[in-house]
Amino acid sequence: MGIFDSLRIAASGMSAERLRMDVTAANLANANSTRSANGGPYVRQEVVLQAKGGSSFQNVLNGVQVAGIVNDPSPGKRVYDPSHPDADAQGYVTMPNVNSVTEMTDLITESRSYEANVTAMQTAKSMYTKTLDLLR
Repeated sequence: MGIFDSLRIAASGMSAERLRMDVTAANLANANSTRSANGGPYVRQEVVLQAKGGSSFQNVLNGVQVAGIVNDPSPGKRVYDPSHPDADAQGYVTMPNVNSVTEMTDLITESRSYEANVTAMQTAKSMYTKTLDLLR
């Protein structure tokens, strides 16, 4: 393990958590979007993370990377609202499969994970500084 590996690992975690926060914010922003580019309601997205270089323990030392952004396969809920412009013939509107409480919980988790990576980076930086002070 190299001297700056801890900084690289923490930076990769920060980048991954920032993307997760961006996707969660998009989910929250579209929680009531009943019409998207594909014609149906907005579909909740999730970020899939993996160890850089694969899934073995040795690769965990390389940090984390985004494997992809996938759509949540759960169905949206149907709400009876015959006055809605996207209502079907029976008067039901299919709403996005976004639960605001789940998204806010995810956002808190992502924010705390980002903060933990910042703390790890600051601790490593402090250790490097103290080591250089000892060498003087």
